[in-house]
Amino acid sequence: MSRRIVRTLVAASVVAGLGCASACAGGGDKDKKAARTPAAAQSAGGAKEQAKDKNEGGDGAEDKAKAPGKDGSSVAPDADGPLTRAQLKKAALTTGDVKGYKVEGAGSADLQGASSPAGPAKCQPVADMFLFTTDPVSRTSLSRGVTAKDETNASVTTLALLSYGSGEADDVLAGLRKATGECTAYQYVGYDYSEVEALDDPKLGDESVAFRLVASIEGAEVPAAYTVVRDGSTLVAFSSMNMLDADEVEVPAELVEAQLAKLKRTTA
Repeated sequence: MSRRIVRTLVAASVVAGLGCASACAGGGDKDKKAARTPAAAQSAGGAKEQAKDKNEGGDGAEDKAKAPGKDGSSVAPDADGPLTRAQLKKAALTTGDVKGYKVEGAGSADLQGASSPAGPAKCQPVADMFLFTTDPVSRTSLSRGVTAKDETNASVTTLALLSYGSGEADDVLAGLRKATGECTAYQYVGYDYSEVEALDDPKLGDESVAFRLVASIEGAEVPAAYTVVRDGSTLVAFSSMNMLDADEVEVPAELVEAQLAKLKRTTA
């Protein structure tokens, strides 16, 4: 099987898993059955992404960081406040920012759904990060899909920018660090996850966490690596998946460094 086909299978498996997990979170058996319609899940994700991109600043709960001024106009958040969706969109990597990579809207992967209980409970922060969901919940967020232009590279990477109120991003990192040190395997919305392993701290941003696991999604074994970095009240989260070689799966360091640098430039 060629690496190009493998990469396509990874993407298809991940989209199916993300779409179902997001739709199934918190639902009963009837809801889970309905959520297993890939076309519906992908359509919903694509529509949500397009709607958000047309409205640069977001609206309602998507853009809580924009507080109205006395005259009814919007005012920018303070330096320590959560970034708006418009700021996250400006800060997100695009094709051309990193040589050799293509960046696209993540479609169904942009469905940051509600959390659903993981078993055992100590694995909850790790389970939630699969959907870029956290506790506390981010104020606003966006995600992007990244693939290498080299078709022999079988990895599929997703990046997410998550915006929080003061101190909330710190709590998320603390919980994730603790979970990666205690969790080894878990179940989440009907799927099995195993071989959870904390990796060496990449020592990026204000603080960072890295780990890996193997997800069993729609009959496919998908090794995945994660790097999550806090920059002030914003989290930069990357997941990279590869069905070809579990030992080689890793988040490309050049993508993380480029995303952190662009976030700094565009929010300074």
